[in-house]
Amino acid sequence: MELRDKAGQLPLAPGVYLYKDGAGRVIYVGKANILRHRVRSYFSEDKLADVKTGTLIAEARDIDYILVDNQKEALALENNLIKQYQPRFNILLRDDKTYPYVKLTSEKYPRVYVTRRLRKDGATYFGPYFPANLAHRLVHFIHRHFLVPSCKVDLTRFHPKPCLQYHIHRCLGPCVQGLTTEEAYGTAVRNVKQFLEGRHTDLARDLRGRMEAAAGEMRFEEAASLRDLLATVEEIEERQKMAAAKGDDVDIFACYAEPPLVALNLFHLRNGQIVDRREFFWEDQAEFEEPHFFSALLKQIYLDQQFIPAEIHVPVEFEDREALEEFLSEKRGRRVEIRTPQRGQKKALLALVETNAKHSFDARFRVLKPSSKAIQEAVQDALNLAAAPARIECFDISHIQGTDKVASMVVWEDGRMKKSDYRKFIIRTVTGNDDFASMHEVVSRRYARLQEEKRPFPGLVLIDGGLGQLHAAAEALEALGVSDQPLAAIAKREEIIYVYGQEDEPVVLDRFSPILHLVQSIRDEAHRFAVTFHRSRRNARQLTSELDDIAGVGKKTVQKLLKDFGSSELVRAATEDQLAAVVGRAAARRVRAHYEPA
Repeated sequence: MELRDKAGQLPLAPGVYLYKDGAGRVIYVGKANILRHRVRSYFSEDKLADVKTGTLIAEARDIDYILVDNQKEALALENNLIKQYQPRFNILLRDDKTYPYVKLTSEKYPRVYVTRRLRKDGATYFGPYFPANLAHRLVHFIHRHFLVPSCKVDLTRFHPKPCLQYHIHRCLGPCVQGLTTEEAYGTAVRNVKQFLEGRHTDLARDLRGRMEAAAGEMRFEEAASLRDLLATVEEIEERQKMAAAKGDDVDIFACYAEPPLVALNLFHLRNGQIVDRREFFWEDQAEFEEPHFFSALLKQIYLDQQFIPAEIHVPVEFEDREALEEFLSEKRGRRVEIRTPQRGQKKALLALVETNAKHSFDARFRVLKPSSKAIQEAVQDALNLAAAPARIECFDISHIQGTDKVASMVVWEDGRMKKSDYRKFIIRTVTGNDDFASMHEVVSRRYARLQEEKRPFPGLVLIDGGLGQLHAAAEALEALGVSDQPLAAIAKREEIIYVYGQEDEPVVLDRFSPILHLVQSIRDEAHRFAVTFHRSRRNARQLTSELDDIAGVGKKTVQKLLKDFGSSELVRAATEDQLAAVVGRAAARRVRAHYEPA
């Protein structure tokens, strides 16, 4: 049966339709109030004349569909299927960063982490937070004031001694028997949950009661600690009351397009203030249509997101705006409006976002050089770091089957490679082909020296390799007592970036991402530098061994020959007179006799 005939037999009901190619792959997902009418419209002359629709119908070999009860269900199902199948004719969400959340685990002794991936693992997630470093600041606050950690220690059993976090008063120490109790730890976790839920009034009331009880029982040190925490929580509550009077939460979208290239900016206003900007890029939008584009984009962004703002501003109206408004309002529990501002301050803000989208387009597609600070902040956001790295030191190991093992360290600082700070290492303690042990040695040597010389550590240590090399470097730093050094690794084949402490959520950047290109270029430079050093060491060893075989020619003479001629091949090709000019007539005769035996 032909597609046109099959479209005419679809139900007169709401649902989602899927176009498939000859191999059965889903190439487009759409939704409709009435499936038959929507899908049949693809075969009209006007639609077939459109390049994108014409190409879709030409490649499609089958139509599948799923019935739903209403348009809201169709919205949600369409979004899920697009994310599942990644159809190439749909507009797919592509950006260089995701929102961070704070995760409170569901273990016996719960811990808090910053994460960018929501999982169905029983944990409680709070967020999203922007700017991105806000989540890190909150977790740091929790460590300092509530003593609930983010460690990787196995808390299903007791250990003989606590880690560094306990000694610097960032953890209650549930890993060691007797340092805390389940009741005390549970109270701290309840306080953390109240804090992250924004229930600061309830938290303050609870802290005040515990403070007065501790003072009444003459536990004055505990009472003083609770008093300080209470003051901090009340200060945060007062700040939030002041900020809440300034305005609503609004997300503002605008784009700039030169099809097939599109750049989009999303500004987040929270309490009336701009708190973050997010960028999106596409390179495959040959038939760019703003209404269709924004309809697809908003569904992909908000249908799976926990936080939904009161208002969403877009530059154009689109077909299913009202249905999406209703769906998001139900999800949020309060009214959500999708607007296209026409005048006043809101129109001015939309124009500001459009200007930024144009700048993003130029920076991405016209290859304008961004500032060093902008690069550092982009790396921070992309890799989920606590601070923007002004300096990156990258390590690589080079050898052939465990021989002539060397390592390199290259440096990126303030937007460029700093060759004067490059370092070479000869591996001294490792026998055989063990890249992990070699990485451990090199990282230990480098940062032990920085400690000894009291010099600052880099903003990021980058390792050329996978999880094995990453953990070897982490163990080396931990052995030196360094627990807060940002550390990451980039695997060669997959080009996946693993950030230490977040290995379960590797960073997978878009292949067009300038941050991925930067990390790759630093990694490639470390590899080049290591291979060059390894080759020179190997060649020197091979050359020296060949000339050492010449009877009557000592090491100093060999060194003179190599220094002057550069290689054994050139020594072999030299005449006796040329050799004599460097090492004397007698040695020259011995060299020529070795290469030209009688």
